Amino acid sequence: MRREKTAACGFFRKGLRIVLWLVLLGLLVYAALVAWVYVQEISVAEPTDYDSIIVLGAQVQPSGEPSVQLRWRLDRAREVYDQSPCLIVVTGGQGDNEPAPEGDVMREVLISEGVPPEHVASDPESVNTQQNLDNAWAILQQHGLTKPVVVTSDYHLPRAMQMMRDMGLEPQGAGSLCKPGINFWLKNHLREALAWVKYWGVKYLGLPL
Repeated sequence: MRREKTAACGFFRKGLRIVLWLVLLGLLVYAALVAWVYVQEISVAEPTDYDSIIVLGAQVQPSGEPSVQLRWRLDRAREVYDQSPCLIVVTGGQGDNEPAPEGDVMREVLISEGVPPEHVASDPESVNTQQNLDNAWAILQQHGLTKPVVVTSDYHLPRAMQMMRDMGLEPQGAGSLCKPGINFWLKNHLREALAWVKYWGVKYLGLPL
């Protein structure tokens, strides 16, 4: 009886060590993926020779004002626009807690800040990054434009550009900086690392994610 109990305890300890090593390995892989996301975002070159701008949506506050991240994206888009004025396509549908579609809010903000109305087109229907890009590209095709710069948060930019390459495009990108402290930076980069895992799962494994 004692031998059986000792053997069971030994088996339990061995199994526990294996689980702990697997958890540690998973954390190391996750940390490496977060580092890879950061390296990708700082490797994006500044845009040149473009004929249009795509701005990906982010949350609109219940007051109707852009959230902090959306405000930064608009500011970055305006920097790119001022360097070479062209059509801006702003994208994003309406979430549960949003008073209006993100695309429409962004259009109103840009026009109120001096961008001519004919230079801002809104996609108020898309609900995720792929739909943002698909709908924006459809609008650009209607205008005969083929060389877009995609503007989004810096950590999100490499994945958005890769999705555009999957569409057969050769995009350029301009990322808005993730400015606040380490908690904000870490939260968004941890989430973006998981978003890459989802992207690879859908693209290469056909997972219904």
